[in-house]
Amino acid sequence: MLPVSIQMRILWTLAMGTVFVVLLQYQSSGAWSQQQGQPVARPDLVAEDLVSMALSKVVVDESAGVSRDLLMGISRQIARYVVYSASCSNVGGGVFGNGVSGGGGYGGGPGMTTVEPSTVYVITPTYRRPEQVADLTRLAQTLMLVRDIHWLVVEDSHVKSPHLGVLLQSFGVRYNHLIAPMPERFKKIRGAKPKGVANRNRGLKWIRQNAVEGVVYFADDDNTYDVRLFNEMRNTQKVSMWPVGLCTRTGLSTPIVKNGQLVGFYDGWIAGRKFPVDMAGFAVSVKFLLERPNAQMPYKPGFEEDGFLRTLAPFEPHQIELKADNCTKILVWHTQTKKNEPSLNVDKEKYKNTNILSLKEIIV
Repeated sequence: MLPVSIQMRILWTLAMGTVFVVLLQYQSSGAWSQQQGQPVARPDLVAEDLVSMALSKVVVDESAGVSRDLLMGISRQIARYVVYSASCSNVGGGVFGNGVSGGGGYGGGPGMTTVEPSTVYVITPTYRRPEQVADLTRLAQTLMLVRDIHWLVVEDSHVKSPHLGVLLQSFGVRYNHLIAPMPERFKKIRGAKPKGVANRNRGLKWIRQNAVEGVVYFADDDNTYDVRLFNEMRNTQKVSMWPVGLCTRTGLSTPIVKNGQLVGFYDGWIAGRKFPVDMAGFAVSVKFLLERPNAQMPYKPGFEEDGFLRTLAPFEPHQIELKADNCTKILVWHTQTKKNEPSLNVDKEKYKNTNILSLKEIIV
């Protein structure tokens, strides 16, 4: 039995380390430093450094059978556990990403079942194509860094793809896997088709049935997103907007701001639209949406954004909440992945019982 003084010293040291870790997790739960605007270090590693610093202030009597290395090892393990536990209690996933299955249950660890009012509901239409897995993986890696995210991935299909389901589960981001095929009448028309409209409207339907507060954002899977964008939109009261880069030959789509006031829109295709903006350039308050039960996206190619924002009436351009430092920063880019041709068929007999056949189920 260790002397009481040694036991108290150990308990005091562990307590100090735990306090450091909890404070650190609280400070870094957003994964980004607000002051510097740069990614913070991994909380578990920083926590270990803090514990080491705390231990350096403690005098350990090693003659009593307690080695500093042993104490350091125990304290570091506790630090890792506390950070992991704190991250799992964050419904949005926080730094470590606590996923939720498409059926509404939790995957990847324990967690709360309530959704905080600041939740950002990200609606992403998707369809099977050679670039799909790569695009969704890139977007998921971004969402992993954002707290309080609920991802609604809506597949253009009559049945859920099991491969897509496994992929989404692997990311550890809170999500629901939904389906919404494009109506057959639009598949047969020549020219531009209203792609993603059925998917986005399905996402809006899910939100009306399951959410009461938060923010709705349409995030296509082939765009590139700065993680800071999601915190920009988090306090949207009605409709917020910001610039989108790489849109058409104009290079961007954005509200025009002069002396801090909205004076118009800059876009490569105005076409008489009241709200000539890109799909990635605005977010809507869930509460504001619920007050307008008929708001939805029209099946009109080129006018999807404008048509949806018009259905939020009464709502006028002067009510738009300008984000991204009064629309002076670009935090999302309409990059679009290079379109690839479907890959060549594989000789199933030649590659029987090899990894090639299972990999071909992933690659289109």
